[in-house]
Amino acid sequence: MHTNRLSEFLRARRALVRPEDHGMPAGARRTPGLRREEIAVLAGVSTDYYVRLEQGRESNPSPQVRRALAAALLLKGEEAAYLRALVDPPHPGRPEPAREYAGPQLVALLDAWADTPALVYGRYLDLLAVNSLGEALFSWLGGDTGLITAMFLNPNARDFYRDWPVVAQGCVAALRAADPTPDDRRLRELVGELSVRSADFARMWARHEVRAKTASTKRFRHPLVGDLTLGFETFSVNSAPGQHLVVYRAEPGSAAEQSLALLAGSTGAGSRDVPPDIPSDTAHDTTQDASSEGHLPYDLP
Repeated sequence: MHTNRLSEFLRARRALVRPEDHGMPAGARRTPGLRREEIAVLAGVSTDYYVRLEQGRESNPSPQVRRALAAALLLKGEEAAYLRALVDPPHPGRPEPAREYAGPQLVALLDAWADTPALVYGRYLDLLAVNSLGEALFSWLGGDTGLITAMFLNPNARDFYRDWPVVAQGCVAALRAADPTPDDRRLRELVGELSVRSADFARMWARHEVRAKTASTKRFRHPLVGDLTLGFETFSVNSAPGQHLVVYRAEPGSAAEQSLALLAGSTGAGSRDVPPDIPSDTAHDTTQDASSEGHLPYDLP
């Protein structure tokens, strides 16, 4: 199965490379991107060999060829790593990822930030935990926990994100970056459902962009406080691989800071308490049964 994914990735990424990116004259072209023979020359392989790669008749390029292809296709760090994983995927017999929960210590950290929106999402972009101000900021979700699903199927998303196409493409790229293994049943089902129900998702997924969320700014249009711009930083949760903590902030003295203060005043909610009967030796274990978890603000889909 990874053979087809490799050929799909090569074709999609070739279409994104412009001739001028490599100092070539653009000229008249029937299809976007470079021609197969041009990629072959840039990568130092024969055209026949590269054609076989794109057709799925060859599936095991050497590390040297992989590096050359990554350079020819202008792949960045995460994208080049994704290409390597497509060629050498993890063992197909590995167990399915466990159901994800935010650990109690992480939730306690969220709740300590009363003036800062913060949330935790998992490898499939499921919302695992959110503090009170984050819940007020993302009120448009209306209880949805599938962030990638809501991004494309909840019409409120296009009103809330003033730059919806950019944010949506970033979510798709982050979903692809989360787990490139070909035997991930949950990922296949999620992508299949969204591809059927959203033409926008299908088009963005077909671009094969790979990019984890890092740090940037987002422009929102909130139904209560109006337009605001917030910076954010994304942190990997080392105690729970695949989970990410996102923290938002407003520039001091900005209108956005005043808007967050208004939202904080509207929540009227204190921090959520972690049940005290959680054994300390399981507090960091995200594979425990739901009954042993410290906190789960939503029922996951």
